[in-house]
Amino acid sequence: MPIRVRLNVVLAERNVKSKDLAEYVGITEANLSLLKQGKVKGIRFDTLERICDYLDCQPGDLLRFERLSE
Repeated sequence: MPIRVRLNVVLAERNVKSKDLAEYVGITEANLSLLKQGKVKGIRFDTLERICDYLDCQPGDLLRFERLSE
């Protein structure tokens, strides 16, 4: 998939624990882990909004588009 999730990078840059973020956002740590690994097909905008609010970032900080080589 050409969309890469950079949540783990942003968490590390801000020294935030996954447990704290999951609790604030209202999702399980298991679901947050799947999101960090890029193993989800989608994310609800309200979830993305709460993640961005907690991490003080923009959605573009968390998601990257990478072209597939032709």
